[in-house]
Amino acid sequence: MLPLADQVLELLSLERTPFWTYAISALLLAALALLLRPLLQLLGLFHRYYVNCQRLHCFPQPPRRNWLLGHMGMIEPCEEGMVRVSQLVAAFPNTFLTWMGPFLPFLSLVHPDYLKPVTTASVAVAPKDYLFYGFLKPWLGEGLLLSNGQRWGQHRRMLTPAFHFDILKPYVKIFNQSTNIMHAKWQRLVSLGSPSLDMFEQISLMTLDSLQKCVFSHSSNCQEKPSDYIAAILELSNLVVRRQHRLLHHIDWIYYLTAEGRRFHRACDTVHRFTADVVQQRRLALSCMGREAWLQAKQGKTVDFIDVLLLAKDEDGQELSDEDIMAEADTFMFEGHDTTASGLSWVLYNLAHHPEYQQQCREEIQELVKDKPLEELEWEDLSQMPFTTMCIKESLRLHPPVTIISRRCTEDIKLPDGRIIPKAGHILSAGNICLISIFGTHHNPTVWPEPEEAQ
Repeated sequence: MLPLADQVLELLSLERTPFWTYAISALLLAALALLLRPLLQLLGLFHRYYVNCQRLHCFPQPPRRNWLLGHMGMIEPCEEGMVRVSQLVAAFPNTFLTWMGPFLPFLSLVHPDYLKPVTTASVAVAPKDYLFYGFLKPWLGEGLLLSNGQRWGQHRRMLTPAFHFDILKPYVKIFNQSTNIMHAKWQRLVSLGSPSLDMFEQISLMTLDSLQKCVFSHSSNCQEKPSDYIAAILELSNLVVRRQHRLLHHIDWIYYLTAEGRRFHRACDTVHRFTADVVQQRRLALSCMGREAWLQAKQGKTVDFIDVLLLAKDEDGQELSDEDIMAEADTFMFEGHDTTASGLSWVLYNLAHHPEYQQQCREEIQELVKDKPLEELEWEDLSQMPFTTMCIKESLRLHPPVTIISRRCTEDIKLPDGRIIPKAGHILSAGNICLISIFGTHHNPTVWPEPEEAQ
């Protein structure tokens, strides 16, 4: 055993050997390669970002707030924000560019001729964008709203029977029952001296009450007493909207460390437990009775959404899994209540602003119910209310429940004036994001003369 000093001298003497030189050189080259690869990737990202910016220069854009925030906060989720959208559409009647922060562009399309190339493109060229839709995935899973491609097509075909006229027709009575409960509640509140009502809150409870009965055959009486499940759905809807407008909350691990992220997680658990319990109990009943006995037992009764999903099969005889059924049920509870409540609230708001139209609608409905009570009206009777139907459609133009949908362009798309929406080219996304502005298109003065006025 050599003394420590001799060992050190021997190691130092290796510096002069060829092996030592080659080893050190190899290590340095390996370290350089490890550093060079991410550096080249970073340079490649910035080069694509630069090229994308150059290709987007042909699209006009309003002034940014500053270089860091871009246009964030320019359009608030409120009535004043919608007025701002109308102003932008008047200034840029075809399309315009906005930025979220310094790196993420959004191309807003606000004219039918400019929407068409994107909306008619194949799902491979213009798929759904998940920057915002992705916030819903922990809640809604892979339902029709969030799925894409083959899975979406398969599930859409399997769910088609749920929208058959014979399935939907009995639901009208359920809608009437829920509406009567809401009316009775309003009359009671007014008799107690309540000076005002939050219409959207009240109508949201009514639509959720209707949907719970139609989807699950479950009555929670949520219009009259608190329901944890209903409260969780309302909280999730609000939290998703709030998250969209907070840039740091777009990062999952940051969001779930916040108080709102923890509330979102708890509300998801509440909703998923309720849906899972219903699906599992119904699946057990179906397996015990058998398919034929189950169908026979349902004859003459209202078939709910869970029934349709449990009985659905694809071309190969494959059934939906419990997870698939839960995702579709949660999706319809979200999409069905929020958009319907928003649309109905705006209809009542717009009719209140035009009492002469409100009176015409009232007279038309009164004429219709002379021969049949309102509670007994059926689907086909609605065709006998042309003026009321026109008012509903005009309200949907003025205040569409869904103001924007987004698509991600993975290939170049040519617009009518020859400009090109470039494909993937920036840092934060695999394709440029197009915002198909339904509200903007409905308020475009080159499409609708005096778009802010009821037509």
